[in-house]
Amino acid sequence: MTRGEIFLPVSREEMIERGWYYYDFLVVTADGYIDHPSFGTTLIARLLEAEGYRVAILAQPDWHSAEAFRAMGKPRYGVLIGGGNLDSMVAHYTVAKRRRTRDLYSPGGEMGHRPDRPTIVYTNRVREAFPDTPIVIGGLEASLRRFAHYDYWEDKVRRSILFDAPADLLVYGMGERATAEIARRLAKKAPVQSITDVPGTAYIAADDSGCRFHKAPCPSYEEVCADKEAYARATKIEYDEHDPIRGCAVLQPCEGRLLVVNPPARPLRREELARLYALPYTREVHPMYTAGIPAIEEVRFSITHNRGCFGGCNFCALAFHQGRMVTSRSIESVVEEARLLTEDPQFKGYIHDVGGPSANFRHTSCQKQKKCGMCKNRSCLAPEPCPNLDADHSEYTELLQKMRQLPKIKKVFVRSGIRYDYMLQDKNKDFFKELVQYHISGQLKVAPEHCVSSVLDYMGKPHFDVFLKFWRQYKKLNEQDGTEQYLVPYLMSSHPGSTLKDAVYLAEYLYKNHMRPEQVQDFYPTPGTVSTCMFYTGLDPYTLKPVFVEKTPEGKALQRALLQYYEPRNAEKVVKALKMTHREDLIPLLVPAAGRRAVQRTARRAESAEVTIHNDGTYTVHPNQKGRSTGKNARATAPAGRQPSPGARFAPNSAPGHKPKNNQQKEAAAWKTGKKKK
Repeated sequence: MTRGEIFLPVSREEMIERGWYYYDFLVVTADGYIDHPSFGTTLIARLLEAEGYRVAILAQPDWHSAEAFRAMGKPRYGVLIGGGNLDSMVAHYTVAKRRRTRDLYSPGGEMGHRPDRPTIVYTNRVREAFPDTPIVIGGLEASLRRFAHYDYWEDKVRRSILFDAPADLLVYGMGERATAEIARRLAKKAPVQSITDVPGTAYIAADDSGCRFHKAPCPSYEEVCADKEAYARATKIEYDEHDPIRGCAVLQPCEGRLLVVNPPARPLRREELARLYALPYTREVHPMYTAGIPAIEEVRFSITHNRGCFGGCNFCALAFHQGRMVTSRSIESVVEEARLLTEDPQFKGYIHDVGGPSANFRHTSCQKQKKCGMCKNRSCLAPEPCPNLDADHSEYTELLQKMRQLPKIKKVFVRSGIRYDYMLQDKNKDFFKELVQYHISGQLKVAPEHCVSSVLDYMGKPHFDVFLKFWRQYKKLNEQDGTEQYLVPYLMSSHPGSTLKDAVYLAEYLYKNHMRPEQVQDFYPTPGTVSTCMFYTGLDPYTLKPVFVEKTPEGKALQRALLQYYEPRNAEKVVKALKMTHREDLIPLLVPAAGRRAVQRTARRAESAEVTIHNDGTYTVHPNQKGRSTGKNARATAPAGRQPSPGARFAPNSAPGHKPKNNQQKEAAAWKTGKKKK
């Protein structure tokens, strides 16, 4: 493996410098040009170059006319268009649909270098510039929108992106195999309309006569727009057939035409992945960007070692994109890339991550998947692990050990997150021990997401007792190693199935167990997930039973506030939520000292009750309250419990009764004792 020195050409001038007066493929991307294997555009472009084609890059072109797309001339064989490493709408808008202020994949992190839905915009401009040139769209944006889908930002069902982006073919998933096959046929002058039998592609046809695969009819675009149950049934079909071994072609009629989505392509084999990641990437931002592109800093000294995920999280689109079948690079390939990184002048001795979708996945979850494909209607891990689960970390452990032995490497971190439920199933605890001892920089990211079993079932996550088992073992290993390292939990509010009572229960649990999560995410209904289907339809697509969905801005705000109850800015929302659920007993516990006045204001304004908080930590619920008071002006005492420290994570060696360390804790302590701070 060697480090490349030459970027692919981005202008006519750079083509001429190479002695090119023609080129074969134009690759258009909505990201700034970073020649690094963590970026899908670069992987595809370098793969085509390795196949012998002349490839040019057009990054973040001016989309207001077709001129920028004509600047390098017409490609001989075709144009490939991608929307970037992140979905453009997620990159541009928060879950509250507010415009973001930074774009990490653009020069200097500036917004405005690409439009919303760039795949559609670019494709129309390319069609204007080169009417007869084959166009192939791909990448995450196209992959997740290949079927009729609910669009959160417009709050409506949109048809397949192929109907709005006038391309000839759509490549979904990890597109190397499909793209290489399409390129070979186009180079042999095959009409693009004849390329209908490539796995991992989709196209529009008049009928299904060109389909070479077993067929699975799907409710039409018109049906899923008119009937939410039809939308849910369509989602189940799309997921069930997303398998490279047993999957069928899914047929979805739309406005008198037929969308044909062929079964997924088979994942690349280890030797193919090794060759792909050994290509001559410069691993730098193109020098035309004087301000740089921030996104490279997250991956500059990180390594991707696997693809695919059998984790089964319903809110994650990764399985719908990369697939559930896990593949990985060889140990030799990864170690060689690590050695290459040590030669970088900027390398300081630290590999920031050796990860992927789930860092500790190296192979399929069981042996039969290689012949029979993934099971329908079954998850490998949740709510209970499958009896056939092959939980083996020996190879990943060996990989990390060999990387640690390389000269110039001080530390190898695992930052992309691990599946703790999968790790617990491994009877050999060597990986767990080494993870704690060598591969954590004070904190480990995990994702329990919630603690209520019914909510976790809708999420496709294991129940909370699994996390608690992991936490106990993590604490024990840290104690044995003489270290104090934290767990950084990811929690999610407002996921379909999560009621306000569920959020209150989670907040109470966090308080009683001295947890203050720093990572809280509102559920974001992105295209292509089972959870988004639940959000839109109010139905579980696998059972067609109703699911509670919190859609109001106020309801969402209350759930989020509860998960960060300790923040003074959330005081009024927390009090309101507790009163709405008749849990006034939690008010003096969950609301911090800094929010006392806000609490009192909220209580005075409340229609249903008035709550007075006293200096000793008790409170009075006035008689019109329907909550937990037992009589007129009943006075309740807050349950005893240690105040968790602000910003505390899951500390394995924390002891009760610690001395307050900051002003907020001191004031909280003063509340309890009745002694006000002077």
